[in-house]
Amino acid sequence: MSTKRIANMSMLVALAIIFSYIEFLIPINLGIPGMKLGLANLVIVIALYILKISDVWIISILRILIMGFMFGSGMSIIYSLAGAVFSLIVMSVIKKIGGFSIIGVSMAGAVCHNMGQVMVAIIVVENVSVIYYVPALLVAGIITGAVIGIVSKRVLSVIKK
Repeated sequence: MSTKRIANMSMLVALAIIFSYIEFLIPINLGIPGMKLGLANLVIVIALYILKISDVWIISILRILIMGFMFGSGMSIIYSLAGAVFSLIVMSVIKKIGGFSIIGVSMAGAVCHNMGQVMVAIIVVENVSVIYYVPALLVAGIITGAVIGIVSKRVLSVIKK
């Protein structure tokens, strides 16, 4: 691994941690536990378009582990990892298939992140009633995914210049 590659990845991990911390400081209570804008996903979506997929996995997992150990718990790490893994798999497949803009990829990622967390919640609470959160989480995922996608598209256009 080259020094430049390590430096770029480290910078993106740090940026994702900063965005996660900002989101941690500004809680948004919309009646659904854990609902967030997903600012750190801005880094992941951008990284998906400028780095190798293996590097994006490393950035995503490191950010989750560091934030989980600093400000969360074992359960928050499990929920975040479930959402991130499902989201990143879907985003990378959709991006590879083509036909979707960065906004569409981001929206799919946000929705899948939420669905990954719902799957873990069903297992943890051993009750399927958690599924009642799905409609609200779908709407939230579409909206937040679109916002992150729009910002990512703008940032990428600046980076490419």
